[in-house]
Amino acid sequence: MKLIFFDVDGTLIGDKGQVLAQSTKEAIGKARDNGHICMVNTGRTWRLVADWLPGQADFDGYLLGCGSMARYRGEVLWHRTFSMEQGRRIMEALDRCGIDALLEGSEENYSKNLTEFRTDVFRHHMGVRYRRKYGAWEEACGRFDKLYMYVDEDSRLERFRQEFAEELDFIDRDRGFWEVIPAGCSKGLAMEELAEALGIPMADTVAVGDSSNDLEMLQRAGTAIAMGNATQGIRDLADYVTTDVMEDGIWNALDWLGVL
Repeated sequence: MKLIFFDVDGTLIGDKGQVLAQSTKEAIGKARDNGHICMVNTGRTWRLVADWLPGQADFDGYLLGCGSMARYRGEVLWHRTFSMEQGRRIMEALDRCGIDALLEGSEENYSKNLTEFRTDVFRHHMGVRYRRKYGAWEEACGRFDKLYMYVDEDSRLERFRQEFAEELDFIDRDRGFWEVIPAGCSKGLAMEELAEALGIPMADTVAVGDSSNDLEMLQRAGTAIAMGNATQGIRDLADYVTTDVMEDGIWNALDWLGVL
């Protein structure tokens, strides 16, 4: 039996919307029918997948928010979030350091109004890429698990990192964007924790991903699979490089793995 972890963006879905390819749905269903466990392992919080992903494929569970939450067959196994006091300090420091951010929680995401963002880049990112309603920034304390932020040459990133060096981990998403999570949380550590809870050796784990926040997940897995559209660093780690996400990439990966 294999315990298989799938990233979402660039792995289960492409850049043309939140729709799984038919071959992806069929491959996941067939792998599960053959006794294997199929898990989502994503940087997205539950808020960002709950209303569209579960209805498309019958996954066994979800590791969410870069390991900050685990859901397995309908049960929440853990949920690690920021306290009220931590949240307040993080939000104050973001303003003090001139950093634009989206605060991501399991039930809601929290944003300032577009006109309140300091940079045009993040304003465009929020206004065009994420056309959805958000909770009010002022309501976020004690309710968010991670953050997605943007820095430019005028932001005081190093000051922010030094202030929270013991509390936060930082993932560079390129071009000034950073994913920020509670210290000790990661896709890779969450994968190991779930495998241990289920009594499955790490040698029987499989990770499928495409980008920088999948790095540790692929390093720790027994078998690492990169999507055809993956970054070069991810491809270099992989035991197998499949085709692109919308070119039957998941089907071909699981076929190579021998679980179909």
